[in-house]
Amino acid sequence: MELKLIDKNGKPAKSGVEVSEVTFGREFNEALVHQVVVAYQANARTATRAQLGRGTVSHTTHKPWNQKGTGRARSGMSSSPIWRGGGRAFPNSPDENFSHKVNRKVYRAGMRSILSELVRQDRLSVIEEFVVETPKTKALVEKIKGLGYGEGVLVLVDGFDENLYLSARNLPNVLVVEAQYADPVSLVRFPNVVATKAAVKKLEEMLA
Repeated sequence: MELKLIDKNGKPAKSGVEVSEVTFGREFNEALVHQVVVAYQANARTATRAQLGRGTVSHTTHKPWNQKGTGRARSGMSSSPIWRGGGRAFPNSPDENFSHKVNRKVYRAGMRSILSELVRQDRLSVIEEFVVETPKTKALVEKIKGLGYGEGVLVLVDGFDENLYLSARNLPNVLVVEAQYADPVSLVRFPNVVATKAAVKKLEEMLA
């Protein structure tokens, strides 16, 4: 299959880019994409929260009232979870593991499904090269506007470009990522994805 190629001004080029239909022509599998996205987000989580349990909360071991004769329910210590200021029944601990295991084949299939859907929705554009001459945010903003994009652009490049990285790091709705580090969350989140011709070939090699 062939993808449309645009020039540096955002106009269609005379010829397109031949890509594999296995990577960019796959049927959309919503359940698979959901699994891959949730797993990626879960694996990025860190267990930084901690709560006090019944044994760690500050309390007294004195029995609040007598076992019998008061007409009230039996009560042992004030650390009970049903008491105000008591410990949590199932407290969160810093050693919690939020990771989800996803097989390599499943992850690659999910990424292929996302890329194929981007092509069908006309959200993926291929450009010959994407560079800025100077590391200035204003220059990158003008370049993106010149391509006809508004807010929310993910730029996939084949290699690290310092000028491009420095120009984009202060823009909240623009993200520059090397093709080898492309992730499912960013591909789904950004409304527009611009990939260089070399980056598309690298994605094909990775997801083949």
